[in-house]
This record gives sequence, structure tokens and C-alpha cells, in this order.
Amino acid sequence: MSLFQKIPTTIVTGFLGAGKTTLIRNLIENAGKRRIALVINEFGDVGVDGEILKSCGVESCREEDIVELANGCLCCTVADDFLPAIEALLKRSEALDHIIIETSGLALPKPLLKAFDWPQVRARITVDGVIAVVDGAAVAEGRFVDDAEKLAAERAADPSVDHDNPLEEVYEDQLLCADLVVLNKTDLLARDEIARVSAAIVAATGGRVKVIATRDGKIDAGVALGLEAGAEDDISSRPSHHDLEEAHDHDDFESFILDVPSLDDPADFVRLLGEVASRHDVLRMKGFLDIAGKPMRLLVQGVGARFRQHYDRAWARQEARRGRLVVIGRKGLDRDAIEAALV
Repeated sequence: MSLFQKIPTTIVTGFLGAGKTTLIRNLIENAGKRRIALVINEFGDVGVDGEILKSCGVESCREEDIVELANGCLCCTVADDFLPAIEALLKRSEALDHIIIETSGLALPKPLLKAFDWPQVRARITVDGVIAVVDGAAVAEGRFVDDAEKLAAERAADPSVDHDNPLEEVYEDQLLCADLVVLNKTDLLARDEIARVSAAIVAATGGRVKVIATRDGKIDAGVALGLEAGAEDDISSRPSHHDLEEAHDHDDFESFILDVPSLDDPADFVRLLGEVASRHDVLRMKGFLDIAGKPMRLLVQGVGARFRQHYDRAWARQEARRGRLVVIGRKGLDRDAIEAALV
């Protein structure tokens, strides 16, 4: 690769156990003669993922090309860990054809993506694409992660983590930042379940991303490497639950929760949400709605007057069916007027 060409970089995100490491191993084993460097976000002092990848024996991905970051959640330690690691890779005399970054199961992808806009990185690297690896079986059951207790233990053990989002929000952030979603572990799903989960992902992302169903992380390197997304130039189109938090102090905002009765026509209600948000300068609304006659709950999320919705999972047998919306805005929201319009 010419010194004047930017090195394409792929970010692989997804929860613990989704199959990120297996997918990466498959990619480097089938990437031909491309010289690939790996940056792996490990936790603690047991580099399991690193050892798995170092043992693959691929000539074009040598042990010295694998960088393990064990100092905490990558999205929370960008300046301290990620940037020095990338700069060290770029100083090597040998040319690299591609860099793959595996985030931890806790990492939010957007803060990491923003680091690629730093001048010293942007001049040499382009984000070829963000790949979100999804545990199909876990998502089909509404769990999002195969071992929630292990993920919670990982969070508790990492003092650098400065976000404590529900798993559902982290999952949504991963999807909304992605250029490609790999729906993994489909051997554990029936055909109709694969279709249902795939459709939910497409709906959650507004149809912006492609979903590839696979098992054992097997995906063609020609598909995953070479997306040419230029994601560092497309950050604004990748919404995150943290967007407001990054732009303002928490004291500038207020929020409240509305209990919403069962609805007959969700389309009319979502249109009303947009009108109310615009009228009262609401910044965000998000929550779940109970739609009469539907076995699944309707997930609704809005940024300003723009809303999207999809049925995310079935109501549990012992779960109270009720709609709830969180309304977020700057100080001075007219709660009474908003509640009168919606409830």
C-alpha cells in the first residue's frame, strides 16, 4: 500500500459471546495476502481473545501485529489507550493493508468512531466499516447477550467504565452505528426466528444497514473488508443514546415518565408524538407501547420530531402490559401540557 493511501480500518463491536473473535479469526484466515493488524480490547490480565487469534497461524497476521488493550473499556479510554496504540502501529516501517479493531462487549462504538476524526489519525486511516456482531439466539429471546452475569462481572471489574446503560441501549447503539450487522449463531434458530430478528434489526436501523445471517462467524472477507463506508465522515447519521450526554451537562436537562394506556392505532399515536415533540421542543422520547391485539410490545424512539418504531419482543407471561415513555428536554419542559396531549 502506498504511504499516501489511508489504511482501511474495520471496527467489530458486539456483546460478550456474540462471536466477534471467531468472526475476526475467519476474516484473517481468508483475507489472502493482505497484511492485517489487530487491536483487541481485553479486560483484566487474561487475554483470551488475543491468545485465540495469535494461535491461528496466519502468516499475514503476525504476533507482533496484534495489540491488546487491557486497561479498560475502549470507548472510555480512547485518549489513554487507543490513540497511542494506533500511532505505534502507524510508525512501523512495514506497510499495513488493513486494521481490525475488536471492542469489548461493553464498548459503545460511537465514541471510538469519533476518535478517527482526530487529525493525527484521520490523515492516515479511514474507517472502512463498523460491523456489529449479534447473538441471534440471545436476541430472539430478548436477552441480547448469552451470559448477562458474566458481562455484569466484566463491567464491575473495570474501573474505567463511565457508562452504565441498560443492555438494550448498548445493543441499539451498536446497531445504529453499524454499516453491516452479522446475525450470528443462526444454527440455534428456526427459519422464521431468523426472519423475525433480521426484520427487527432492519426496522431498528431504519433500513440503513444490511444484515447477514451466519453461524460460527463465517463471513466472506471480501464482503466484510472493503465496505468503503468512510464512517468518520458519516458520524452525524449514526444516532446514539449518549448524544445528548456528550453535548451538554446533565444539569441542563430534565426528564419524566409517562404511563400510556393501550393503543388501537400506533401510527396515529407516533404522528402525535412528533407533533408534541415539535410543539414543546422535546429533545428525546423513548419507551414501549402496548398495542391492543398485538402479542409484542412496540419500541418507540424519537430524536426531536423524528420517530422510528418496531415490535422488539413478545410481552412476557407475567409481565404487566403497559406503555411507558421517557420524555427528555431542556429545563422548563411543560410536563402538564405534554401529558394532556398524549395521555
